[in-house]
Amino acid sequence: MERSISLVFLSLFLFFNHSFFFQAHASEAITPPNEKVRFKLIHRHSPELGEDHGTTLGPPTSTRERIKQLVHSDNARLHTISQRLGPRRMTFEMKMMGSSNLVELPMRSAADIGTGQYFVSFRVGSPPKKFIMIADTGSSLTWMRCSYKCKNFSMDRTKLHERIFYANQSRTFKPIPCSSDVCKVELSQSFSLALCPTPMAPCAYDYRYADGTRVVGIFGNDTVKVRLSGGQKIKVTDVMVGCSEAIRGNFHDIDGVMGLGFDQHSFAVKAAKEFGDKFSYCLVDHLSPSNLVNFLVFGGVTSSPLPNMQFTQLILGIVNPYYAVNVSGISVNGKMLDIPSYIWDVKGDGGVIMDSGSSLTYLVKPLFDKVIAAFQAPLSKFKKLELNLGPDYCFSAAGFEESLMPKLAFHFADGAKLVPPVKSYVIDAEEAVKCLGFSSTSWPGPSVIGNILQQNHLWEFDLLNSRLGFAASSCTFD
Repeated sequence: MERSISLVFLSLFLFFNHSFFFQAHASEAITPPNEKVRFKLIHRHSPELGEDHGTTLGPPTSTRERIKQLVHSDNARLHTISQRLGPRRMTFEMKMMGSSNLVELPMRSAADIGTGQYFVSFRVGSPPKKFIMIADTGSSLTWMRCSYKCKNFSMDRTKLHERIFYANQSRTFKPIPCSSDVCKVELSQSFSLALCPTPMAPCAYDYRYADGTRVVGIFGNDTVKVRLSGGQKIKVTDVMVGCSEAIRGNFHDIDGVMGLGFDQHSFAVKAAKEFGDKFSYCLVDHLSPSNLVNFLVFGGVTSSPLPNMQFTQLILGIVNPYYAVNVSGISVNGKMLDIPSYIWDVKGDGGVIMDSGSSLTYLVKPLFDKVIAAFQAPLSKFKKLELNLGPDYCFSAAGFEESLMPKLAFHFADGAKLVPPVKSYVIDAEEAVKCLGFSSTSWPGPSVIGNILQQNHLWEFDLLNSRLGFAASSCTFD
């Protein structure tokens, strides 16, 4: 039976590629079958992240503030998705004429400066040092606040307790030379700089985000350490990391980013290659008790599929770094809406992507208008409220019952159907106020299935067979 590695953080979309390899070493004996590694994934509103006053992390002061923070983060994310995928049709056509059918698009995410939704504890270096990182499916590079060869670390705001990675103190940190093909060719999409004063000088990068934030540093390889549930430690060697020595902008609240995007150098690719051709994650309600956790498993969660598991096509390599799905329609109370097929065409101007970095679900305007029209009759029983909260449609919750809301379903081209619970698309905004958990986004562009709509489901990404499995779940697997 295959080893599996289980990481308790929620929304990760990984990429598997046979041309890359990953090395894992147990510190003692051979890893027992089915042994797992669990890292706790921490939501941005968890009390565990609320120890530092003056940040946007930790419990919000009210439900209203919670929604506003999530929507603010979503807006930043959507802006970058739009920038990144806007030219994809032309890029796709150009690549298909060449020798590769892989569309390469810039990766400037790091949760798109909205400060991310989920965080994970990550240990890197020899000896290992712990960091609290954004788990980001839109970034290829894993980077930390860092100092190399005793240079002064530079950032807009300094805190005495902030964690900094001193790369020269790690026995296993190896800078990537600026003269190497890795720097000049492979990392060109990761914003490596042409500056190369000497052949062995470190390969430098300058990440610039949509809001003007900059992260400047050098590329290197180092060792990441994880602990198995049985107590053994495993070293993941030659993981590409960024030593970020200068940060300007909105990364005040974090130690760095764990890159889990669709890229050969991401931590996700290495893990997926070693621990099986699939990964799974399960998302619990954001407001669930603290004893319930989000998790991701490299390998299989269970030895056999859940009895209610459905499968649909997973579209890889078209809208990197995202995972696209082949949606063919939406129904409300069993009635299919009249939606043009081009809305779903991921190779054209539309399509649907799964994105756990977005909280709400975003439907392009022609699609959103159709769904709102179908909801109009049941919503007419409640007073519509004009609030500055972010979601497009909010209403008074007086007399509200879930049974009064229509059933929303996403239909996939191969017959699978996602029917989320009402609480995943009608959400609490503040006391006595409900909002629809989906909003409008501009056309042309992709629609985005966010993490709230994905809650209370197990999602299995079979990267070898380009297949997505999903089933309703309480996320209580051992």
